[in-house]
Amino acid sequence: MALALGAEAVSAGYRVEVFDSIGSTNAEAMARARDGEAGPIWFVTTEQTAGRGRRQRPWIAPRGNLAASVLEVMDVAPGVAASLGFAAGLALQAALADLTAQSEIPLAIDYRLKWPNDVLAESQKLAGILLEAEAVADGRLAVVVGIGTNVVAAPSDTPYPATSLKALGLDVTAERLFAALSDHWASYRAIWDHGWGFAEIRRQWLQHAAGLGETVSIRSGASIVEGLFDSIDDTGCLIVRTPEGRQIPIAAGDVYFSATASAGAA
Repeated sequence: MALALGAEAVSAGYRVEVFDSIGSTNAEAMARARDGEAGPIWFVTTEQTAGRGRRQRPWIAPRGNLAASVLEVMDVAPGVAASLGFAAGLALQAALADLTAQSEIPLAIDYRLKWPNDVLAESQKLAGILLEAEAVADGRLAVVVGIGTNVVAAPSDTPYPATSLKALGLDVTAERLFAALSDHWASYRAIWDHGWGFAEIRRQWLQHAAGLGETVSIRSGASIVEGLFDSIDDTGCLIVRTPEGRQIPIAAGDVYFSATASAGAA
């Protein structure tokens, strides 16, 4: 089975370019945008050799995993574009839930969305999302959303425990996952609608949020904020309620929950 778009993604006008192996699907997507590609188009592979995640951390996809980046050029401000990452998390969570429900072996896997850009399975990192944006020649914004999912293997040297679908007992290929992901992306991208639908994206995201109401520790550089994970606001910032009752918006940082909060702050 080859990597291919789902039927809904095709109907929505998406295209796809498939690579046997590539350094980085995000880098390829942005390079194409600089050359005039406006999308919407996916760049996908089952082997990525030089990918990266947040804070320039390496994100390598060994053969059998899924690295997929979607490029869309749009008229939105960078701050609005950033909220599209929450739609990406919902799309992947929905695709994973569908495939789990279709499994021949009954499985009950808890998929959760970890602020700002991870998808967890049974409290372990299963996927990461990297959103990048850059102004292009016509003044519009080229937005690339990269989604890397551990299908058959997970790295062991991550700051947060990682897992794979195979380790969880879900027998699914990167090809099946991409078809489902592309369909759900088309649906959630339409809901997001250039940021106008973020209120609905936020509502659904919070229904699947990891650690909501729990103790969190957020590290950003040398700064550490601790408190309860209250919500996310209408810009996507994480809202932390401190022991003193203050509500602090966090725009970026590494999040550690409950039992791991003190370890993350150490």
